[in-house]
Amino acid sequence: MFTGLVEKVGTVSALDALDTSASGGGGTSLTITDCAEILHDVQLGDSIAVNGTCLTVTTFDATSFKVGVAPETLRRTNLGSLVAGSKVNLERAVSASTRMGGHFVQGHVDSTAEILSVTPDGNALTFRFQPRDRKLLRYVVEKGFITIDGASLTITAVKDGQDGWFEVMLIAYTQERVVTAAKKPGDEVNVEIDMVGKYVEKTVAAYFDEKTNGQANVLDKMVSKLVEEKLQQSKSTL
Repeated sequence: MFTGLVEKVGTVSALDALDTSASGGGGTSLTITDCAEILHDVQLGDSIAVNGTCLTVTTFDATSFKVGVAPETLRRTNLGSLVAGSKVNLERAVSASTRMGGHFVQGHVDSTAEILSVTPDGNALTFRFQPRDRKLLRYVVEKGFITIDGASLTITAVKDGQDGWFEVMLIAYTQERVVTAAKKPGDEVNVEIDMVGKYVEKTVAAYFDEKTNGQANVLDKMVSKLVEEKLQQSKSTL
């Protein structure tokens, strides 16, 4: 579990597609350096969020660490596009003494999103994103939380639909502490939706399924009735 408050911006030193070393395990590995500040208490097997993706430390030294990256992670996130020199947001998993300044972040990326525009607003920047999976927009609400490359941010605007998007604003302080501020239109970011919306949806759906014994749920019936009434009204005016 994470808070979405980025602790350090690290630098990718290597992305090895076939790491045959003992710490690589014969799969893809990612090595990140310039992050001594978050490694003083690290242990093998610890979780560190890299651009919002929860990954397991397989080896480390005083200034760098390595993590394994599973095929599913490469498909769902932007980690596969990283190269030596890329900057990444880093956050250690929460401890009992961690202050919850952001929101509950799992480090399980839902999808990537493309940056559509970056618009200055005073000393702030407004970013407009379009998720690769448009269905995620149903969980995105104005003034709600969203995680962008591991940073907990507040949604300032939403447009639903197949051409939908959402916006967040980065204040000057945040711009200096996350990698997103340096990104441009066309770049991709990792997105994790606030888990609360997904749990509520599943709970409500299960409730209606139980009440209707697997038949069309109440909301479906209401929608069908409204559509039928509209069709009848249209026919009567022809």
